[in-house]
Amino acid sequence: MVNASISGDTSSGGRSRLPALLAQHQPGIVIIELGGNDALRGLPLNMTQANLSAMTQAAKAAGARVLIAGMQVPPNYGQKYAQDFAALFATVAKAEGAALVPFLLKGIADGPDALAMFQPDRIHPTAAAQPLMLDNVWPVLKPLLRP
Repeated sequence: MVNASISGDTSSGGRSRLPALLAQHQPGIVIIELGGNDALRGLPLNMTQANLSAMTQAAKAAGARVLIAGMQVPPNYGQKYAQDFAALFATVAKAEGAALVPFLLKGIADGPDALAMFQPDRIHPTAAAQPLMLDNVWPVLKPLLRP
């Protein structure tokens, strides 16, 4: 397991770093969990979608199975933007034949104790949220763990 994430990274940053990481680590599975910072910066959704597609294609070309972890934005971004943003992860997963976790923070950001599940920045989950995130990812990841 290699955690190649960089806090605050955008999908463009991930896309630029991915080829070297694929060559260095030759992973069997790649989990792509990027895009949230794109939305927080108001970047164009078509750019995020193109970056996620390119990363998925690159990982698959390197022989890896891909899981895309979807994200959502708060409602203050407007209903259309929020819906389009949430949908782009499923669109990429379907088009590229990747596994999908529709919303990584399901039960956390939209749960009954949402504020307690986040650090003071209200963006990053606390340690208490990690088991719930695992519950969201494991059913989708487990089938990819084949020899």
